[in-house]
Amino acid sequence: MLGRPKNRRKREEARWRAPRINWRALAVVLGVLAVIGAGALAVGWIFDQPIETVSVAGRFQRVAPGDVERVVKAEVHRAGLLSVDLAAVRRAIHTLPWVDAVSVQRAWPRGLDVLVIEQTAAARWGERGLLNTRGELFDSDERHIPAELARLSGPAGKESLVAQRYLAAEGRLMQAGLRLTALRLDARGAWEIDLANGVTVRLGRRQVDERFEKFMNTALKLVTQRGEDIAYVDMRYTNGFAIGWRGNAARAAGKDGGHDA
Repeated sequence: MLGRPKNRRKREEARWRAPRINWRALAVVLGVLAVIGAGALAVGWIFDQPIETVSVAGRFQRVAPGDVERVVKAEVHRAGLLSVDLAAVRRAIHTLPWVDAVSVQRAWPRGLDVLVIEQTAAARWGERGLLNTRGELFDSDERHIPAELARLSGPAGKESLVAQRYLAAEGRLMQAGLRLTALRLDARGAWEIDLANGVTVRLGRRQVDERFEKFMNTALKLVTQRGEDIAYVDMRYTNGFAIGWRGNAARAAGKDGGHDA
């Protein structure tokens, strides 16, 4: 039997030999990492000081700055400036009534800067609810309702839809010298508008946008001139509209066919 060449056996032994470790270099690297880690901990400890001051800013009408400061201090109790959860602070402030948007920033060395933006009430919803300009119900039990706000109503979950129609109609009517005081959507899907001069505009369930445009183009002038004599304007007719006169004197104007709701 032939044996393996000696040089080949040496090469195979060299191939499986474990690499040599430079223990001195490894110790230096580990030492440097330890120093860096200790330095980071020291810096964190130096800057993560307890929060002592809370600065609250904003244009306040409904929100009390003192309430905001109280909520913030309760949330950051014993927290440091670096370790404080700013998202949790924002959520806590959002629990206050009339708060719409919040910004919270660290203020070195031991404070927080808080900016609060209040809700803008665009209309009331039902008896005690308030809608903002995005059609969101942000308060369902407000005891002090601004008297100038229009009253909107409709089935639960339809707040945004009713608010959008209100905002679209309000601007058009204001340009014509009329003020919208109420907008209703009933359970059947029919719409009605109340004006400040006491006139109710019935739009029904179908082609609501087209009927509103027809009111603006055909009945608006009459309502503006003789609003004190008119109880309602019914726009649900195929051709034209009907007028309900006050004093039990029912007279039709521009009526040419049956209405279709």
